[in-house]
Amino acid sequence: MAVHCHNTPGLPGETLSEIHDMLTLALDATARPSGYSQGEREARSYMRTALRRTQTLLEGRV
Repeated sequence: MAVHCHNTPGLPGETLSEIHDMLTLALDATARPSGYSQGEREARSYMRTALRRTQTLLEGRV
C-alpha cells in the first residue's frame, strides 16, 4: 500500500529548526554589498520564501 504525504506525520520540530538554521546560514553566506546576478536574486528569493514557510511551521500557524 502506498504511503501518501497526507497520511504521514510532519517533520519533527528539531528538523525544522535545523532547516531554518541552514537557510539562514545560506542567506548570510551569499550576502554581499555589491549587486547580484539574476540567478543569484532568484535563488536568494527562493531561500527567503523557504525560510518564511519554515518559520510559519515552527510557530504552528499551519
